[in-house]
Amino acid sequence: MAHGWEGTMGGVDVGGDGGKKRATNSEVNMIPFIDLLMCTISFLLLTAVWVTNSRINADAQVPGPPDPNQELTPQTPEKVLNLHIAENDFGLVWKQGATVVSEVRVPKVPVEIKDGARVLVRYPELAKKIDEEWKQQGGHRDPSDKKLDQAILHTDNRLPFKEVIAVLDALYSPKREMKMPDGQVKSIPAFNMTFSVR
Repeated sequence: MAHGWEGTMGGVDVGGDGGKKRATNSEVNMIPFIDLLMCTISFLLLTAVWVTNSRINADAQVPGPPDPNQELTPQTPEKVLNLHIAENDFGLVWKQGATVVSEVRVPKVPVEIKDGARVLVRYPELAKKIDEEWKQQGGHRDPSDKKLDQAILHTDNRLPFKEVIAVLDALYSPKREMKMPDGQVKSIPAFNMTFSVR
């Protein structure tokens, strides 16, 4: 038995009088509205999950020893070489935490090397001084030690790229031996470098 309302959409009766005028009754298609509603709900659910996952758990628990009678052994921070590029010289500053261990100034004397059509800039005096400083102050020299000494390069963001490369070349000139997992001993740069641009 068929019903007259099966398969029809939602309709709106605007009160046509059925005379000579055109019928003003029309059907409203509900499918786009339902699609929009489902997309909005999905978006809100996904956003709620992302917001919940991106929160940082911040509570008032202070880390400490489980036993109150146990003594704390404070860890000494490692020495870090801070290499400052100034206009006329370089500053080599070894810091241990906030304490300055030593500071050396090296004159900025560039040496140009022609490589075909290119002209490369190098700082051999800086490379020599960094090597000397690492041999005196460096903390990771044993081949079985997997850590590298840290260096922070402080530079102005307007410094030409070829000069940055020249300073990096000098910074990576000190080499040390490291025992690889396969048992081979390889020569690698002594420093792991990070940038600090001002």
